[in-house]
Amino acid sequence: MRTDLFTDPVDGLDEALSAVDAFDRALVSGLLRPQPDQAAGLAALAAAVAGTPLAAPVAEAADKAAAGAAGEDHLMALAAARTALMGSVHDALTERAADITGRPRAERNTPDATVDEPGANVLAAARAWLCDLARAGWQGIDHDLVAGAAPVVSAMLPDLRLRRQATLLDGFAAELAASCPGATLDRVPVRRWADLWTRALLLTLPGAARTPDLSTATGRLLPLGVDVQEHATAVQAQVHAVFEPADGTEPRLVRAAVSAPKPDTVVGAGLWQLLRPRMSLLAAAGECRTMELNGMPVTDEGDLVWDDERARTGEPVDPFGTARVILSTAIDPVTAPLDRHPARIAVPVLLEGYTVGDEGDGRLTFALAGHRLAVDTDRIPAAGPLTPEVVAASGACLGLLRWDAGEFVLQPLAVETTVRKKAVAVHAGAWAGGTTDKAGVRAEKAATDSVAVLRERAGKLLRA
Repeated sequence: MRTDLFTDPVDGLDEALSAVDAFDRALVSGLLRPQPDQAAGLAALAAAVAGTPLAAPVAEAADKAAAGAAGEDHLMALAAARTALMGSVHDALTERAADITGRPRAERNTPDATVDEPGANVLAAARAWLCDLARAGWQGIDHDLVAGAAPVVSAMLPDLRLRRQATLLDGFAAELAASCPGATLDRVPVRRWADLWTRALLLTLPGAARTPDLSTATGRLLPLGVDVQEHATAVQAQVHAVFEPADGTEPRLVRAAVSAPKPDTVVGAGLWQLLRPRMSLLAAAGECRTMELNGMPVTDEGDLVWDDERARTGEPVDPFGTARVILSTAIDPVTAPLDRHPARIAVPVLLEGYTVGDEGDGRLTFALAGHRLAVDTDRIPAAGPLTPEVVAASGACLGLLRWDAGEFVLQPLAVETTVRKKAVAVHAGAWAGGTTDKAGVRAEKAATDSVAVLRERAGKLLRA
């Protein structure tokens, strides 16, 4: 592993992000009556894509937007330019990550030219609302403007092909509504809201949210770890694994995710009660067992479209053994074009022989061969036995290499440490299939009680 590349600068990275930041700042005040500094931000975005196929439409769009006369097509061109820049940053960082790990990358397939265009009218309505947001700016939002998303989301939800866009719009509108009126905001999440706006706008284009091409996977799945992402009203668990095809071709890295809505009173280990019934892989990952797949659908990006009927639990397996023997040769998946964003980078790695340090601000670091890597302990879920203290006492770590705030960081998924003079492995997803751990049992019981109370209250409301 090339640990010296953790901190080496990436050519062109700062310039691309600077152009993105300049455009993002222009959205804060809105594009209805742009000021000179906003015009400069728009010009910076156009300059960053000069010499590319986007150059002419983006230059025209920047001029129109600077004059306060941007139409939907112009705003779409600006969103495309921003996405292209973030995609270039993503590509540069994934190439750097590949240089660090030394693993091969899969070849990108040319997508099917067939365009699935569901709900053209409702997508046009979503596009119009998003353009109104850009004109008003984050400081110009109010409840009336934000409420315009509600009928669009309601029209999208019945169509499963539009569920992705509906979920994004609904969540975005909820964040904006919680911040209204925008004129009173002390702090604006500039990058985040620009990310959400850009992605939502591009997903209104015909074919942008097409169903991914699927193949089938038959062979052995070896789980590496579970990444848990929790919000107030939803939770997702994503299992990272190595897949060994039955036909003897090269192993490759894959993922399988399951999501569920949740009440805000269900936290910690109680989350598994919501997720566990939806995917048998969670129990296998928690118990460190393989799974035998037979014709499991999988996308070109390495995402398994999980079907319990196409999987059965296999023999016990040590994820650290898997990482030591197979991980270095497993093929990294490609990323779908619209998913190319630095925040999406999550590269499985195994680190050993490091020295644990502290930056003085409470952040852990791993030092390897004289090079330091920050450890993102904030991403460790409360739904498992892994804690920052356990990570600090570890000698080996299986985790995800991510990019955050201008540097590579490591999100621990599991560690090897010593407990009572015995070497043990501690996994963030160890409670996914159930647990006898006292803390986990207490958390699951509390969650069960909370869900029972909520069901009782819901029943009373329905009977009323």
